[in-house]
Order: sequence, then C-alpha cells, then structure tokens
Amino acid sequence: MAAPGRRGAGLVRAALRVWQPGLYATGERVTPLPSLVGCQRRCVSCVAGITFSGPRLASASRQYGQGSALDRFLGFPESDNSLTSCVPAVSMHRDEQDLLLVHHPDMPENPRVLRVVLLGAPNAGKSTLSNQLLGRKVFPVSKKVHTTRCQALGVITDKEAQILLDTPGIISPVKQKRHHLEPSLLEDPWKSMESADLVVVLVDVSDKWTRNQLSPQVIRCLTQFSQVPSILVMNKVDCLKQKSVLLELTAALTEGVVSGKKLKMRQAFDSHLVTHCPNPAAKEPNTQSVESPQGTGWPHFQEIFMLSALSQEDVKTLKQYLLAQAQPGPWEFHSGVLTSQTPEEICANIIREKLLEHLPQEVPYNVQQKTLVWEEGPSGELVIQQKLLVPKESHVRLLIGPKGHLISRIAQEVGRDLMDIFLCDVQIHLCVKHLK
Repeated sequence: MAAPGRRGAGLVRAALRVWQPGLYATGERVTPLPSLVGCQRRCVSCVAGITFSGPRLASASRQYGQGSALDRFLGFPESDNSLTSCVPAVSMHRDEQDLLLVHHPDMPENPRVLRVVLLGAPNAGKSTLSNQLLGRKVFPVSKKVHTTRCQALGVITDKEAQILLDTPGIISPVKQKRHHLEPSLLEDPWKSMESADLVVVLVDVSDKWTRNQLSPQVIRCLTQFSQVPSILVMNKVDCLKQKSVLLELTAALTEGVVSGKKLKMRQAFDSHLVTHCPNPAAKEPNTQSVESPQGTGWPHFQEIFMLSALSQEDVKTLKQYLLAQAQPGPWEFHSGVLTSQTPEEICANIIREKLLEHLPQEVPYNVQQKTLVWEEGPSGELVIQQKLLVPKESHVRLLIGPKGHLISRIAQEVGRDLMDIFLCDVQIHLCVKHLK
C-alpha cells in the first residue's frame, strides 16, 4: 500500500488530464467506448481523461525530463540544470501574454542583449535546439519539413543577459507552393538578418545528402549580411559512427578557413568528443591542414560547435557561449517572457507537429485548423476545442484511425506538451470534419 504522503500527492488535481476521442484510461487499462463507432465518418468529438496517481507519479514525471512542469506540479525537487531552472511558463490567457509582451522590461543595473538568428536547412534541428536553449518546448518538432509555419521569437533571460532567438525558415518559392506555406516565410530570413547581432548556422551532419555544403539560400543570406558575425553548429554528431567524417565536413562547410585563419583540426575525433572548437587554427600536436573546394561553405565563421541538440550538456556549452556574446544594451522583453507566440499559436503548432508525425506524406499539410473554444474551466484547467478540416473523406478516416485510436493518441500527446508549456491542466477536444 502506498504511503499516505504519496497517496496524498495522487489526490492533487489531475496532474495531467487530456480529453481524447473514444478512450478512457485509468492506470494502465484502456477501454474503448463503443458510442463513437458509428460516428467516425464525419466528426469525432473527444471526451476522455488520464490520471496519474500513487507510486507511478515519479515515473510519469520522468518521461517529461528533469525539471518538467509535472515535476513542479507534484512537488519533486527541481533539477540543478541551467537550461531548465527558473524557466517561465507561458500564460494560457492571450490578454495576459499580450500584456507581458508590452510590459516594461525588469532590467538589472547593467543589462546585456544579443539577437540571434538561427539558420539551417529544413529538418536540421532548429526547433529542437531552440527548445533546449529555452529550457521548455515552445516550438513544434517533427521529422517532416516545414513544421514551423509562422515566425516567432524565443527569449532566454539569464541574470544580466537576454538572448532573442529568431528561427526563420528558409524555403524556396517552389516548396512554398508545394506545401501550402505562408508567402511571408519567403521574406522572414531577410527581415530577421537586418537586426541580427549573431547568426548561428545549423547543419545536420547525419544527412548524407545535404551535409557536405550549405544550402544556396543560407550562403546568399550570409553573403548579403557579411557584416554580421556567424558561427557554425554541426548538429546530430551522435548519429555518426565515424567521427573522422567531421574533418571533411568541417573543411567543406568552412572552405578551410575559420576566424580568418587556415583551418587545422585534430586528425581523429574521440568517439565521446562532441564539443566546441574555440580556436581551430591553434597549433597543436597531431594536426593537419585541410583544403576544401570553393563555393560549398562560408569562410567567415568565427567559431565551430559540434553537438547533439538532444543533449542538454552539449547545448549548455553553446548557451554559455551565446550569453557571453551579449553586449551592453536594454532588454526588449520582461524576464517572464519565454516566446512572442500567442497561446493559440503555440497550441496550433503543437497539433500540427503531431499531425506531421502521425500522418503520411502530404496529408498533414492539407489539414486546416480552426480553434472553436479557448477558455478556463471551473477548476482552473485550460479547455480547448479545435476543428480539423481535411479535404478528402479518406483523410477523415485516416486521421481518426481505427475506433478513434489515432486522433486519441494525438490529443493525448498534445495535452501533455501543452501542460508543460502552460503549467496547468489541459482538456482538449479535437473534432475532425470533411471540408467540402
């Protein structure tokens, strides 16, 4: 029998309550509700819940990572990690978020600021890296391209320094039309670069098709704004079996020059070395010069970082570097601001993330979203109802899934993410309809 204290923790208002279609889960038993079987063709209204209780609270907390919202809800001690400590939540009320965005910044005596633009090919890991730097997931993450559909800032505030993280997507007109993306995305990178203090170029070194050179759009951005300092971040190095490949990639992506000096690298990389190369031109034993063909990279990077965006320890090194680059200047936001997105935009993006993750090929790109209800429930929970409009009847059945299991899973995953963003209980209703 569980101890009284642990049982008491289980009686706290449901640490996670997500409404889903056709399922009611208590403990580990999941029972389908037959009432939905006959109404799957046109619309599914989601009604269900999940409650964590008893000794399983700790394990439930661990699946969200150390320092998660669930940890704080349940009273577990916070992790002593600089990426997650003192990370503000996002208000679930739009008016509160809007007021906070225009609130006079609570600057210290000697404020410093750095505006960072994160550039990279689609699916290079920009959102994953951004979320790790922020210490809370506020940007959608998916293996499919073009998950993020609107430009938004992330705000990192640490002591005297404030970093404004801008992640504009770089797309071509052809892909903009193919994926039905907003036309403004074509202009976002150029607008962001105009006010940038530092450019972070992210490259997925696990992608054999794109890793050997920077995309033409990235090179064009760097060339037009050559006065803006830039650094290279080689992401997903943990996926490489042979770390020696990083020698060739570094040479190609930097054209053999870093910080104005001819590049010299160690002949071999330790299999556990995933780190910052602060002075790649420094003379060390067992080094060699590396040549690179012209036109594949950018010869004006000031620094090189090699990391996995999934590793908090790796990202911590990059975060400390960015904080050190902040220059004296007034903050733009209050320290309680984590993102410039509205609560509704965050929710729509997270739902889109799950659609991209669970639906095949081009299907998720054709789903239209419409928020019908966004309100606070009687117990302080966030109640959301969103309609998902799909163009084909076959896509309706695909999105709902057998006995409503797929849309149920999507609702559950969305609810968990939103709880960790807003630090409140979430009830989410997803309605799927055929767009005639």
